[in-house]
Amino acid sequence: MKFPLAFLLTWTTYGTWLHGDERGSFNAYGNFIPATSILRAKAVAAMSEDAVILTDEQRKIVDARLLELCCLAGWCLHARNVRTNHVHAVVSASLAGEALRSRLKAGCSMSLSEHAGLVIAGKNGARKWWTQKGNIVEIWSERHLEEEIKYVNEGQ
Repeated sequence: MKFPLAFLLTWTTYGTWLHGDERGSFNAYGNFIPATSILRAKAVAAMSEDAVILTDEQRKIVDARLLELCCLAGWCLHARNVRTNHVHAVVSASLAGEALRSRLKAGCSMSLSEHAGLVIAGKNGARKWWTQKGNIVEIWSERHLEEEIKYVNEGQ
């Protein structure tokens, strides 16, 4: 299997980009869902916890964990930007994009939960830190890689 040169991975914090949101959203099949107040109200009602807005300290924890995970796995972390309600990472790895994103999110969840003294991420009763899935952009050229690194570092 041939892998892209890198991936731009983006995921949002739990409850900060719901179906019905004014920006629109995507369903489990990748289909765009336009904004509607009815859908947004249903999504809010279905939330099991409050939305997550990362503090400066939590952002530092996620940032450090991204670096650590990539170093331990031998992946190249070209750029990262941990915001209050989403994360961007440009990573080169010989791994499918979904698996890569899932591993990074899981590792960050574990660090956040441990820091908060909560049940370890992934177990019953654990805090939901992230929305399901996220966005994956495959990067196949050096030029595209440079553009995405610039976007992550300067476009936020």
